[in-house]
Amino acid sequence: MGGFLSGIVGACAEAWQEVRIHKGRVLLSLVGVAVAVCALSGAMALSAIAQQATIEQADSSGGRAATLTMTMETTGATAGTEAGTQAWFDVMERYEISYATRVLWSQARVQFPESTQDVSMQVVDQPYGEMHRTRITDGNWFQVGDSSRLAPVIVVNTPFWEMLGSPDLASHPVVSIDSLGGMRAIIVGVYGTSAWDTWPSMYMLTSHFNAAGQPASEGGVLPAYEMWVPTDLSRDLANRIEAEMNAALGDGGSVIVDRTDWGTQMDDPTVILRIITMAIGGIILLLGALSLLNIALVTVRQRIREIGIRRSFGATSGRVFFAVMMESVVATFVAGIVGVIMAILLVQSPIVSGLVSFGGVSDVPPFPASAAIFGLVVATAVGALAGLIPAIIAVRVKVIDAIRY
Repeated sequence: MGGFLSGIVGACAEAWQEVRIHKGRVLLSLVGVAVAVCALSGAMALSAIAQQATIEQADSSGGRAATLTMTMETTGATAGTEAGTQAWFDVMERYEISYATRVLWSQARVQFPESTQDVSMQVVDQPYGEMHRTRITDGNWFQVGDSSRLAPVIVVNTPFWEMLGSPDLASHPVVSIDSLGGMRAIIVGVYGTSAWDTWPSMYMLTSHFNAAGQPASEGGVLPAYEMWVPTDLSRDLANRIEAEMNAALGDGGSVIVDRTDWGTQMDDPTVILRIITMAIGGIILLLGALSLLNIALVTVRQRIREIGIRRSFGATSGRVFFAVMMESVVATFVAGIVGVIMAILLVQSPIVSGLVSFGGVSDVPPFPASAAIFGLVVATAVGALAGLIPAIIAVRVKVIDAIRY
């Protein structure tokens, strides 16, 4: 066993010496391998950022997995809605569901410095921000105690804020909402929107909306009731909540509970992205392997006389085979380390990660260890495959012919 290990160590040391001797030719081949490993590891890491951006974008619209949405129909207008809402609160308390919100889409007429304009408004409860990953760029989202504040507070999007002249939120800027009886609301936060979303919009708490004399069932439009629950319990909870709510309303109305997050549409929204990434990485790696194989073949042809002399001094076929192949393995392993370091520096760059995620990732994932390990393993495997053919050629060389070469 000791002899076997000493042979491996000796072959690796010999391979490293050969790499140092032929560093000119080796360097040319390793540049391609390092770039290929950098591209492959970097593509995997950037794929993780893009996956997170895709998931967060899906969460912002449909809620995190698993989000249950309850729609309610009542026959008693406002009174029926109030009874249904109270029954919903009772169900949330019974099942200890902490993240739940009412969502009502509406419009508000807001007084801006230069004009009065209609803006989109969502009436929600405080947990909505966490449930939908609302990305705050300035200030903060609604706090737990904001619903009991006498002065109503709102969170606006970037276009809304810019139309006000981008005031400092520390100064507690106030806007007048004409459609809510001239209500004066304090802006506490600004949330980010995509570049193509230029229409002003805002969020308001349900308690403040109702306090303005605008019931949630105004105009016959009822709010949706969203609940963020464990994924493995979502189906059972949906059935239980629907049954208990229908029992509580009786003949006064009916409810339907469905799952509305991205998990209802597909198992994983990033599967196609991962397939494309791996395909591109495989092509890049194949090109790097072909380049390395070509240079390795040229190198072993130039070393035929050297190999023949080694064989004449007693070097076995196995030793020659292993030494030639290990030259490529050791070299590509070093190139793999360099490629992984380059990938980490590239992916951690704010400019690159921002371009991949379109600036929309709040929980940026770290560089995955799997991408680094995969890059090193692939680099080593490429070195072994690229050194296999030259090693076979070196073993098949006849000693007398090699010396005469």
